[in-house]
Amino acid sequence: MKKYVTRNWWRYTLGGIALICSTIIDVLVPFITLSMVDDVIVARDMAIFKRDILLFIGAGLGRGLFQFIKEFACDMSGCRVASGLRKDMMKHIFSLDKSYFDKTNTGELMARVKDDCGSVWDLTGFVGMLLTEAAVYFAAVVFCMIRLNWKLSLVALVFMPPLGYFALHLEKKLSKDFDEISDKNAALTKVVEENITGVRTVKAFSAESSEMKKFDEKNKDYGDANKKFAFDLADTDPLLAFIPRIMQICVVAIGGYAAINGSITYGTLVAFVSYSINIVWPIENLGWMLSLISQGLEGYKKIGKVMETSPVITDPAADKAADEASAREGEISFENVYFEIEGKKILSDISFAIPKGKTLGIMGATGAGKSTIVNLIERFYDVTDGRVTISGKDIRKMPLSDIRAFSSVVTQDVFLFSDTISENVRLGFKDSMDERTVRDAIKSAHAQEFVEKITGSYEAIIGERGIGLSGGQKQRLSIARALAKKADLLILDDSTSALDTETEAAIQKEISARNDMSKIIIGHRISSVKDADEIIVLENGKVAERGTHAELIQQKGLYYSTYEAQYGDYHKAMAVNE
Repeated sequence: MKKYVTRNWWRYTLGGIALICSTIIDVLVPFITLSMVDDVIVARDMAIFKRDILLFIGAGLGRGLFQFIKEFACDMSGCRVASGLRKDMMKHIFSLDKSYFDKTNTGELMARVKDDCGSVWDLTGFVGMLLTEAAVYFAAVVFCMIRLNWKLSLVALVFMPPLGYFALHLEKKLSKDFDEISDKNAALTKVVEENITGVRTVKAFSAESSEMKKFDEKNKDYGDANKKFAFDLADTDPLLAFIPRIMQICVVAIGGYAAINGSITYGTLVAFVSYSINIVWPIENLGWMLSLISQGLEGYKKIGKVMETSPVITDPAADKAADEASAREGEISFENVYFEIEGKKILSDISFAIPKGKTLGIMGATGAGKSTIVNLIERFYDVTDGRVTISGKDIRKMPLSDIRAFSSVVTQDVFLFSDTISENVRLGFKDSMDERTVRDAIKSAHAQEFVEKITGSYEAIIGERGIGLSGGQKQRLSIARALAKKADLLILDDSTSALDTETEAAIQKEISARNDMSKIIIGHRISSVKDADEIIVLENGKVAERGTHAELIQQKGLYYSTYEAQYGDYHKAMAVNE
């Protein structure tokens, strides 16, 4: 947090100077009141009356000006600190690898970015400023009280320790409450985010009641945490209000007796009563301020846990060997690759090579490891053994930006942002990709017809995650986005499953004609992979079969069984018709 505060040092300095000036004016006003009572009301000096009136006006204007500067400078500083922290946090989250997100829920990260950064804003803004002002104000008032009458000041100061004790006792309880509220809020946010994102699935399975029950449980937990906070506040707060009233009664009684006996002037009594009233708020609000500070510090600690998480996948140090030119320009290969997560084997001894411009088809049952191959190519994970190479270079020795630029992926889980169709296709190249490239990619993905029928056409804003579009339309836009990137390797991970046979065939023909890029086509349908230069069939993370379509049919193994399951009835019908 130090570096964010240091960046705004001059704003904090300006706010601090304004705070001190405002406090000085505040603590001097009772002296003007003293003069008004003793010199004007008692002594009837009209000249001093005019002076004191001007001083009151000047104090009011000066205080207003310095309060404005203080509030603006400190709040602006807090805003900039939180904004910088939030920006760096998002940048760090983007740098984390996929394994981190496998273990961390979205709701928790949303709470860290939104709520905890908001608590830091309070800490470095108005709460920190208020605590500083309270400390300066308390010290200045105590000094003035002692200067006026040290004996009477003891009457007020004797009540400060018990008031401070109860304030700190309250802060300790509220600090635990805030921590609990933060955790419950993260859990509630997770449930809300999941159900809003998956609202169509909830409705389709008539799961509203069960999901509402889950929401009620989290909502109740969050409500109970807030109720405990309210109870703890109510348990101690009355004492914090009662002690100052007793103190003021004592000051008025003892001070009034002294004034009647002539030990002090009436002006001194009035000024002292004013100070006794004003000295209360710094101590009275100490617990509240410290609880908010604790909340900000707890939030910063939780943010710190995210920021301290180091990505497992990082850019390597410069490697001269990795920069050497390779004879196999553009080729990607797996060389005896093994991969496991937490002791569970996912892939075993996977080897293949895809020369520039060639196509590899990958088939296999669900869980066979098809999508894991994509994750390894993108270096979302590192291999456990063996290596993945691009143009003969181990990708672990290549910059991540080069690895990600090499391939363009269309996943089976299509994600479209709540933005225009053009901006979704431009993703990653919003400042450099021209309109012609966008339209050509949409045309190649056979999405032009439906895009141009939408109101707004290419600039139409689609809903979050593509709500409002059919599954096939979303897949075509996702394919358009991949084609627009013009990468060396195009990966289609079961990305035509929602398309009709004719559209799928047309897109495959378009992609096959692109000899400037290699292709990996992962699918469950024979029609998706049958034209590939080589097809591998995965079973339990291993290559069970490999060859061309014709060669695999002749082997009469897993591939042939899939072929018969998908085309067997068609062949029988054709035989009957003949």
